[in-house]
Amino acid sequence: MPQRQISLAPADATTSETLRETLLARFSAIRAEVGASETFPPEVQAEAEQVAANPPAPPERDETAVPFVTLDPATSMDLDQAMCLERDGEGYRVRYAIADVPAFVTPGGAVDTEARKRGQTIYLPDTRVPLHPPVLSEGAASLLPGQVRPAYVWDIRLDGEGEQTSAEVYRALVRSVERFDYVWVQEQVDAGTTDERWVLLKEIGEKRIRQEQLRGGASLPMPEQEVHLGDDGNFTLTFRPPRSSEDWNAQISLLTGMAAADMMLHAGVGILRTMPAADQGAVARFRRQAKALGAPWPAEQSYGDFLRSLDRTNPKHLALIHAATALFRGAGYTPFDGDVPEQVEHAAVADAYAHVTAPLRRLVDRFGLVICEAISRDAEIPQWVREALPSLPEIMKESDRRAGTAESLSANAVEAAVLHPRVGEEFAAVVVERDNKGVEVQLLELPVLTRAKGEAEPGAEVRVRLDTVDVSQGQMSFTVV
Repeated sequence: MPQRQISLAPADATTSETLRETLLARFSAIRAEVGASETFPPEVQAEAEQVAANPPAPPERDETAVPFVTLDPATSMDLDQAMCLERDGEGYRVRYAIADVPAFVTPGGAVDTEARKRGQTIYLPDTRVPLHPPVLSEGAASLLPGQVRPAYVWDIRLDGEGEQTSAEVYRALVRSVERFDYVWVQEQVDAGTTDERWVLLKEIGEKRIRQEQLRGGASLPMPEQEVHLGDDGNFTLTFRPPRSSEDWNAQISLLTGMAAADMMLHAGVGILRTMPAADQGAVARFRRQAKALGAPWPAEQSYGDFLRSLDRTNPKHLALIHAATALFRGAGYTPFDGDVPEQVEHAAVADAYAHVTAPLRRLVDRFGLVICEAISRDAEIPQWVREALPSLPEIMKESDRRAGTAESLSANAVEAAVLHPRVGEEFAAVVVERDNKGVEVQLLELPVLTRAKGEAEPGAEVRVRLDTVDVSQGQMSFTVV
């Protein structure tokens, strides 16, 4: 799939270096603003190093002979998941090994306490701020190739249509035989590989996408904003549509999360990831955006099917996919211990769903794994897990807020840096919304949704002038001309 690149190449090296330093300083300021520290307190680092050097007793079950593989971005070292996909008669067997983070984190210990403060790994263009010390998240607990690791192994059976027929989870020793990245796997599939691993990933992934369609669910194919700082000090901003290999892999994770939710609901204890249906105001606004960008949303079409119909290589459609995030708001965590909550469904998944597949990067997954493993072997759920359930939604809500703020402010800073040389230029845009403070416009050249001073009706095609840019604050101002 083609990528859209917008390059910032200032007229001289001095200007380029100044902009680069300003942007990096802005990223540092954003980390400070959201309270994301790259370093860990000494007692946390010491405890992590101690448990990494002296790992806990391994689980009795040994599945190191199973040929698990990992599939992640090329630069990732915090490898949460490894998979082994097989045919099972007319259906399929999915074994999904998840890093056994609970084995390395003592409840109430220094690492646990710090993780509850952080909530999740926070990503910025120049670095990431991890949930756990890297000696664990990128070392002792990570499912690195060739290394024997404890894991929670999900063993899920599917019928020939890709629908789940059974699921269990247990602790076992595993060993990933090889790590792969999305680019390489996509190239292999596109070239017609006969490697059964990738044939099955595509086959199962596409059948799970079909099951999602039948449920009325929707996945948001959000383009990834990639920032490249070249050796010459110039910036390149790339908006890359997700690859199919990423979609297929995401379906394996969704499958596991849905199996986890079923277990929790059956046992009457757990914590779900829930989201209400989009409110009518957001739907109406999105319909206006779709019409303005030349892709009207038919009234009889579900929003999931509409999102799937968009061309992720079309700049206007990419902008519309970005705008669709307004339909995916209100997600949260719903704990229960006894009575099943009234709201159990995640609207985008169109089913009950729980987070259990990324414990190295997200706090709540650690607790979900322990709950499901205990349910699966009909054992008592540890008291420390039950006691933590009521506090987890607020912890995760706050960490989601900080992560979202960091992402939004970083995007603003990058866009300001890219547009810095273009102050005074005019851009084609469409009006998305109007209020008493001006208008919100979608630039057509760039997938940038921004405010502009002036008057225009929603859906109108206009030209806006870039008046000012402040990279140090990540701010821009436009005027409708």
